[in-house]
Amino acid sequence: MIVYSDDKEQNARDVAEVFRNSGIKRPYEDVERIQSMIDHSDIMITAWSDGRMVGVARALTDYSYCCYLSDLAVDQGYQKQGIGKELVQRVQAKIGEQCSLILISAPTAVDYYPGLGFERTDKAFLIRRDQ
Repeated sequence: MIVYSDDKEQNARDVAEVFRNSGIKRPYEDVERIQSMIDHSDIMITAWSDGRMVGVARALTDYSYCCYLSDLAVDQGYQKQGIGKELVQRVQAKIGEQCSLILISAPTAVDYYPGLGFERTDKAFLIRRDQ
């Protein structure tokens, strides 16, 4: 059974482990950076199985107009069970109907997001980070 939590105070090592086990490209070996990512986010929703974190959604928002879904990761052993979809729905419930949910997809996930209700757009712009 999967249990969900919206407690933003999460252990960076747990989040790093989900990143590592999900295949998402994140600096999972840099626990201090993961902790900073957690500390500066507005929303953290996590999924747990038998006391072990198996999924995470992390977002930045103004709660009024837009919300950027910065991370959506599910441990590969728990994928295709609806956990990612539930994490997104819980983020949407927190931000409300007046707030758009925005993300930048990894190339390998572009076909996944339309199934969650995301609309593909060609109007995004990106300045890449150095690291």
